[in-house]
Amino acid sequence: MNTVKTGIVLEGGGMRGMYTCGILDVLMENHIYVDGMVGVSAGIAFGCNYKSRQAGRALRYNVRFAKDRRYSGMMSLLKTGNYYNAHFAYNLVPRHYDVFDYNVFEDTAMECYAVCFDVKTGNGVYQRLDRVNDDFFEWIRASASMPVVAQPVEVGGRLLLDGGLADSIPLEFMMSKGYERNIVILTREDGFRKTAEHGMWLIKPLLRKWPKVIEALKKRPAHYNMQLQQVREQERKGTAFVFRPLKPLNVSRTTHDAAEMNRVYQQGREEALQRLDELKRFLAGEKETAPSPTPDEQS
Repeated sequence: MNTVKTGIVLEGGGMRGMYTCGILDVLMENHIYVDGMVGVSAGIAFGCNYKSRQAGRALRYNVRFAKDRRYSGMMSLLKTGNYYNAHFAYNLVPRHYDVFDYNVFEDTAMECYAVCFDVKTGNGVYQRLDRVNDDFFEWIRASASMPVVAQPVEVGGRLLLDGGLADSIPLEFMMSKGYERNIVILTREDGFRKTAEHGMWLIKPLLRKWPKVIEALKKRPAHYNMQLQQVREQERKGTAFVFRPLKPLNVSRTTHDAAEMNRVYQQGREEALQRLDELKRFLAGEKETAPSPTPDEQS
């Protein structure tokens, strides 16, 4: 009997997460589920539908409310300090407009973690999500609350922001939890490397209350690029199966264009379908040929 625990790791990236949704929907349609999952920012905001078994839901409500000012936009940012309206996006949508399946989520035997960033300590917070209640949606909102365009979220006795500030690709976390084999879904193409945050001169005064956030933003490129190397190493060892966009997604993190959302979603679907047999072999424990090093890694 195979007792190897299998997990799935979901990077964020705003509406680049539609790529992730396309892949997850193909997995659900083919009844491919794992033992545990962790998501960062859009990774958990959209990925929670994998545990609730709701293929198509994340794309559906984002397209439906793409241009609805109640859902997101500059009006919400100016009025509430949050680009994505907290009450509408994290209360009305999952409870009334496109209902999140609480029962299936809670009954599904899959561990589920959201990654957040503690703005006071500068530490990552890994919250296990078991019950769908008010705090559940607040943890997800916190994980997806990007600095400057969102206010810190108070939940669990902490003030929290986007989990990507702490751990953009939490593969190491899943391994520490005993997940020896992991599917990793990235939203940046092969060869991508993060560079310094643009506009730090403007961001600094806006975040002066939260020096740990500024510090994390400065360190993020180096940390993110190191994580990409770690993912590649696990991929070579045969313990990680990695989805990377075959071409740049080229979509705004906060796009209101439904056609663009669909385009990115379809790219995820197509790439998942192309590699479906390869993924099944990985999950069955069959070894694949290790990927060749990138030019950057050879240098």
